[in-house]
Amino acid sequence: MVRTHLWFAKDGHEAAQFYVSVVPNSRITNVVNASAGIPDVPEGTPFIVEIELDGHPVTILTAGPTFTLDEAFSFYLSVETQEEVDHYWETLIADGGEPSQCGWLKDRYGVSWQVVPRVLDEIMSRPDAAGVARATQAMLQMRKLEIAPLEAAYAGT
Repeated sequence: MVRTHLWFAKDGHEAAQFYVSVVPNSRITNVVNASAGIPDVPEGTPFIVEIELDGHPVTILTAGPTFTLDEAFSFYLSVETQEEVDHYWETLIADGGEPSQCGWLKDRYGVSWQVVPRVLDEIMSRPDAAGVARATQAMLQMRKLEIAPLEAAYAGT
């Protein structure tokens, strides 16, 4: 089995609870509290939290500041509608998250996400290379992805 493993300096259990509340069909599957003697981790606090995000297994380790999260890793959240893009975007950047560009954002725990409408994948595989190039240029100008402007750019309107 392949699973995602994320190292958090702090608040891993809180992040896990947030993620399973945001992504449908998600749950916490296991919590292991820290034993005595783990550097940077108080005894008895959640140390390892295992979750499933819509069936995708993720292990969250809260183990102090030795390693940090960055944009080299992101969760790719594929959605159908603009309303879903808007909902997940706003929910994930709330309370201290940061918008980035091209559909990327960083949540308040420092984890990067891409909130992407499925139509973007479809647009990028359409046969009109000039339309794909226009849609790509439109996407590169966006923070949160917007379906209507992407479709308009592909169409050249």
